[in-house]
Amino acid sequence: MAFFCYIVECSDGTYYTGWSTDPERRTRTHNAGRGARYTSTRRPVKLVYIEEVESLSAALKRERSLKTLDHQRKRKLANAYKQVCITDKEI
Repeated sequence: MAFFCYIVECSDGTYYTGWSTDPERRTRTHNAGRGARYTSTRRPVKLVYIEEVESLSAALKRERSLKTLDHQRKRKLANAYKQVCITDKEI
């Protein structure tokens, strides 16, 4: 089973970090108001970063690490991820 850490950008410009086995589905859950309490009042959210990790324990550690990043660093991470995705689509 694959595990992922993800970051969503909320409608107010803040970021929410979590882990999931299916980040796209988890994003839909957040947007349906059934996700985290934090995102329920900041919908819609947009998936801006995904990182696959090797295990649940690694996902929890990485999530904790990502949550300690300030807003600017999360934005840089999301922008770098976006650039990688764009480049991959062009290949």
